[in-house]
Amino acid sequence: MDQEFLTDLYRKMLRIRRFEEEAARLYTERKIGGFLHLYIGQEAVAVGALSVLEQKDAVITAYRCHGHYLARGGSTRAGMAELLGKATGCAKGRGGSMHFYDTSLNFMGGWGIIGAQIPVAAGMAFSQVYKNEGGVVLCFLGDGAINIGPFHEGLSLAALWNLPVVYIIENNYFAMGTPLEKTSVTEDLSVRALGYPMARDTVDGHDVFKVRDAVFRAVKNARETGKPTLIEAKTYRYRGHSMADPGTYRTKDDVEAWRKRDPIATLGDKLDALNLKSLREQIDEEIETEVQDAVKFAEESPYPDPSTAMDYTYA
Repeated sequence: MDQEFLTDLYRKMLRIRRFEEEAARLYTERKIGGFLHLYIGQEAVAVGALSVLEQKDAVITAYRCHGHYLARGGSTRAGMAELLGKATGCAKGRGGSMHFYDTSLNFMGGWGIIGAQIPVAAGMAFSQVYKNEGGVVLCFLGDGAINIGPFHEGLSLAALWNLPVVYIIENNYFAMGTPLEKTSVTEDLSVRALGYPMARDTVDGHDVFKVRDAVFRAVKNARETGKPTLIEAKTYRYRGHSMADPGTYRTKDDVEAWRKRDPIATLGDKLDALNLKSLREQIDEEIETEVQDAVKFAEESPYPDPSTAMDYTYA
């Protein structure tokens, strides 16, 4: 991998981390309403996975969606404005934290109902085939979504109809707050793929290169054969399920053990070892400037005009 590509991966992960940290601060200042689900710790999954996509490909995810939106090329300004409910947001202030959306990027959300995006992803992949567009759909879901009906429905149809979709389980071990061992008889969640059947893989979600490699192979398979794949990325969120969650179901030692494998710090150390420390520090400064600019932009942007309240609705 060349220098430009390595630094691009670092830049994208750091952008997500700093965006989420500032979002947490704004939430504590009561400038963000509703729920706020942060992606801190899981950045390597979205960045590694989306790094192999083309413009014609589509992405859909659950409500922990800020990281995927930014990794797809979303604007920090539009993202931060959406969190504050401003008219300049990526969903024009109507979606908030759980419903980032940008059709220009083929980024289809941000879905608030657990697992709802899974059969929708199958439908999106069916559309790609029907229109002969040659695209692939990436669908992200949490480990808490694998025991509900839409998971079975979506994967069943994807396998039955040979749909070019890659399902990625971001297994952070606790779903909303229940340890994985209390909901699954095996730590290998990709084994669910055998019931349909479809290709499967398990990858270290804290290693951006391993994620990229696994998703590259799955996307290549989808383009060439039209068949789906289920990937489990083992990862960890450092914060609670949402900002309202104190995370008392796990210990500080557990969190610190995962922080020692932090994907951003790990890649940063690799850049330093390649004599790119000055460039990394420059990126750090650029991202900080970008995120602070996004906060200022969001705070100064207007709220949607009340007269537009019924826009984008179905009658």
